[in-house]
Amino acid sequence: MTPVSHRERLLAGARNCLYERGYTRTTARDIVAASGTNLASIGYHFGSKEALLTAALVQAFEEWGVEVDRVLRDGTQPDLMDRLESMWTDLVRSFGIHRPLWVAGIEAFALAEHLPALREQLAESYARARPALATFVIRDGGENVDDETRKAVGSFLLALMTGLTVQRLLDPAAAPSGKELAEALRLIVGAVNDSAGA
Repeated sequence: MTPVSHRERLLAGARNCLYERGYTRTTARDIVAASGTNLASIGYHFGSKEALLTAALVQAFEEWGVEVDRVLRDGTQPDLMDRLESMWTDLVRSFGIHRPLWVAGIEAFALAEHLPALREQLAESYARARPALATFVIRDGGENVDDETRKAVGSFLLALMTGLTVQRLLDPAAAPSGKELAEALRLIVGAVNDSAGA
């Protein structure tokens, strides 16, 4: 068995603290206690407590992203709305399992305004997520779709996911299910088509 490095222990301890205490309430001493390391190791490996917390949060989001990729790959239904409903249903289920991550993530979004390194890391995560989400909607490689359109499609789906996350955190009972989101989108698309035909 490969021994866990100091750096890995710090990341694991920081993640536990993020989930239990949140970004702003976690101290360097909390991380040291959770990781079984020492204060100096935070500076040595990450430069600051904030850099360590940011790295732990990004790592957690990337691991969740692997789960999202699995959901996207499993979306084999030929009908787009059925695929979206399936994706959103799986994501809603995932929010229940990963609630501490999303609480920490929402807190980090607010802090990003004052922590440029955190904002940059989160922006990079979003930049990586957009094409994967767009590919879920634009099938068969989307050779005829330009990069700007692909980015817009991914951004639209990301906006829905982020909004769904906030609703799930604030009022899970009132937040829409995957089926309800798909039905709403069907109605919106129908209204747009009716308006265009009028």
